[in-house]
Amino acid sequence: MLHRTPLYDKHVEYGAKMVDFAGWEMPLVYMPGGKGSINEEHVQTRTKGGFFDVSHMGRLKIQGRHACRFLEKVCSRKIRDMKPGSCRYSLVCNEQGGVHDDVIVMRFDEDQFMMVVNASNRAKVVGHFNAVKAHHQMNLTIEDQTTSTAMVAIQGPRVMEFISKVSKEIPTLKRYTFATKNLLIAKLFVSRTGYTGEDGVEVILPAGMTKIAMGMLLKDVDPKAPDSLIKPCGLGARDTLRMEAGMPLYGHELGEEINALECGVDFAISLDKDQTDHKDEFIGMAALKKVRDSGGPARKLVGLKLEGKRSARQGMNVLKGDSSVGIVTSGCPSPTLGYPIAMAFVAREHAAEGTTLQVDNGKERLDATIVKLPFYKAAPVAPAPAKVGV
Repeated sequence: MLHRTPLYDKHVEYGAKMVDFAGWEMPLVYMPGGKGSINEEHVQTRTKGGFFDVSHMGRLKIQGRHACRFLEKVCSRKIRDMKPGSCRYSLVCNEQGGVHDDVIVMRFDEDQFMMVVNASNRAKVVGHFNAVKAHHQMNLTIEDQTTSTAMVAIQGPRVMEFISKVSKEIPTLKRYTFATKNLLIAKLFVSRTGYTGEDGVEVILPAGMTKIAMGMLLKDVDPKAPDSLIKPCGLGARDTLRMEAGMPLYGHELGEEINALECGVDFAISLDKDQTDHKDEFIGMAALKKVRDSGGPARKLVGLKLEGKRSARQGMNVLKGDSSVGIVTSGCPSPTLGYPIAMAFVAREHAAEGTTLQVDNGKERLDATIVKLPFYKAAPVAPAPAKVGV
């Protein structure tokens, strides 16, 4: 039986088309009154604001005397220098330098953290973490809070305008930070990270408080009104939005057999961890150093701008002349840019920006040009005003 998030009834009420995603019954697209599309939800998020239920994503509370040391071991990014109230994107690698998952780490205090993981990898990651904890005899607890909490994301250029009507403090949050807020007898954790390329917030809250909290937050939202500032959006728009923003997705640009240095997220890989403390060397670090020291990975993640209207799809070959030089990892028509885009792993010697290639869709060859990632970048977020009292 599929899991359902605390907002399942609202999805049905709003006319969502529900699909099985990683064992969860999730909204793909909303069609109130039989009308609606992924493109409309995409444009809504790019121009105003979209509301996404992301409660299917795993939420792990990690705390104890060795919590920080443990996270240094399993995360590719430095954790020890994180300040309380900060968030950090990282990879969790295997010994070969492949990727178990990409995650967001939130630090509450010296020995208390929250980690957000992908729904499809939650059980695997928890099993890996418990094995590492046991092997190194570390003193910490790993509590899976996925089903006892909910998580929503509100993304778009006008979201902070919307949020400011509810809270004066949240719009002052800096990117990749979070705040703890009280709602009645419950605590909410509000972060400002994003997976769409737009500004916005994510809220983690107790599952039992979700309907009350969302009722207060969305009391003026009408999903059927064409001019509504915030509208519910599904997984379909979430995927096209992250594609335009050039963000990797597990199972596409990230995976167990994909070397972490190929994925375009070098900022999240700290290969100098052991310079300060050898104990901080992360799992997979030795394998990644070997790749780096041998000249780097043989292929590179690139963006492709396609000519015409046909889209590339995952698994299609990328050609230079009659030779295969890569493979498509993701592709879609870009609602914002007006032409098809794709991401692909391409041999390093053919991965320069401006290189012309072709994508073989099985019936014809689609002309493509390598372009800089991300495909789309939102306007810079305005500086936060002076902090108002909590």
